[in-house]
Amino acid sequence: MNDQAQMRIGDFNRGPSVTDQVFEALYHQVVELELPPGMKLSEVEMSKLMGVSRQPVRDAFYRLSQLGFLLIRPQRATVVTHISERDVLQARFIRTALEMETVRAAVEHLTDSHLDQLDALIEAQKTAAAADDRVLFHELDDTFHKRLCEFSGHDFAWALIRDSKAHMDRVRYLSLSFGAQSAIDDHQLIMEALRARDGDRAAAVMREHLSRIKTIIGRIRESHGAYFSED
Repeated sequence: MNDQAQMRIGDFNRGPSVTDQVFEALYHQVVELELPPGMKLSEVEMSKLMGVSRQPVRDAFYRLSQLGFLLIRPQRATVVTHISERDVLQARFIRTALEMETVRAAVEHLTDSHLDQLDALIEAQKTAAAADDRVLFHELDDTFHKRLCEFSGHDFAWALIRDSKAHMDRVRYLSLSFGAQSAIDDHQLIMEALRARDGDRAAAVMREHLSRIKTIIGRIRESHGAYFSED
């Protein structure tokens, strides 16, 4: 975990704030199960590991707790939360509502350049899947959905989607060992609908795409039961 933390933090003297960089590093480590459910975390140890003061770590811990990733217990160790199936499905409901409207709106705004950029992301996903690069595939998947928000003229929606989808991310990451091709196929179907300027069809495919997690979660729970809460 030491090398991973150092690699993700990078240069704290440029770009986003130290707190933002610590948050992003920890966010990815939780999603990618480098910090698995049930793991205890210490502000002191994490600040030493990342080479920063305790305040940005404390702030990042708080932000992660607001997303439901950490349980902060005063005078006791902070713990990475277990995956709640109920919270995953609630997050899926919110995300589906937002992204169906976003992709419907995108039909009216997408240019040929936008479509080409989205196609390029899908091709990059194919390459990542062939290399079994789950981290890159997950990042490209998020970028595809983020670009749809931006190109639709509703870029603000991605901030809402990112916060609401946090509970889904660990399950999605675990599913990539068997679900990457389905995700690619869905993205291609979305693109077909967008090129045809069929907003209703694009929204319907998006609904089906995001609903797959309802069946995936059972399979993930069977193979990674220790990661889940009892709800």
